Amino acid sequence: MRFSSTAILALPLLAAAAESPFEQYKAKFQNFISSFGAAAPAADQAQPAAAASSPKSKAKVGPKKIENLTLENWKDTVYAPVKPDATTPEEWYILVSGGNKTCYGHCTKLDAAFKESAVKFATQSKSPHLARLDCEDQQVLCNSWGASAGSLWVFEMLPTPAPIDVYWKPLNLSTVSTQTILDLQAKPVKENFRFVESYFHPFDGILAQYNLAVPIGYILYGFNVIPSWAFMLIVSFLSRSVMNRQMDPAGGRPGAPRGAAPPGDARS
Repeated sequence: MRFSSTAILALPLLAAAAESPFEQYKAKFQNFISSFGAAAPAADQAQPAAAASSPKSKAKVGPKKIENLTLENWKDTVYAPVKPDATTPEEWYILVSGGNKTCYGHCTKLDAAFKESAVKFATQSKSPHLARLDCEDQQVLCNSWGASAGSLWVFEMLPTPAPIDVYWKPLNLSTVSTQTILDLQAKPVKENFRFVESYFHPFDGILAQYNLAVPIGYILYGFNVIPSWAFMLIVSFLSRSVMNRQMDPAGGRPGAPRGAAPPGDARS
């Protein structure tokens, strides 16, 4: 059998016609599959957008930093946020606390309330700077201020040499809470605290002006360190020495017998 040239040229057209239905279905199927692929990224992109707008995704505000005051750093710390030309005082809330020896374990609740208040203060536009003074670790500093554990001190800091207003308030260790500290800050300071005017004023007291606060702090610390029995022994020794001198007028000089009458006495 012979094929004409026309039939041979028509073979590619017949093959294309035979494949066209399959290619059409194939194209529809690919379009159908690609529609799922296009929709998935859109959903993925919508999730981060929704998460970003969700209140839960907002970063939590951390608590305000609580500075730990020591004998070496306390003055630099409280003066640090004060600008040289400031006329409005920088307020500091200083918790005077301690450990088992100074608080007998009762300062734990106080420390927890103060830490929680740091979280609350961080959300306020105007809130005091926070610091903590441990009277068990910094006994000399506490003695130089005349401060005791279980109290809250307020410093109203201005640039030097401006006078510094200092207030303090004892806290009830059994009932103190975070709200207690927040309420104190919400009211005028003078209505809730005692104004410090004593010789132990950390900045303007006589002891601080003559650089005697720290030496006095060491002396008081020494009295606290010496056991009571040792202190009584020293007092007893000193009192015996004084009494012996009073009973021996000659002062122990040779040639003067104990109890001898002075010259010119009728008994001699």
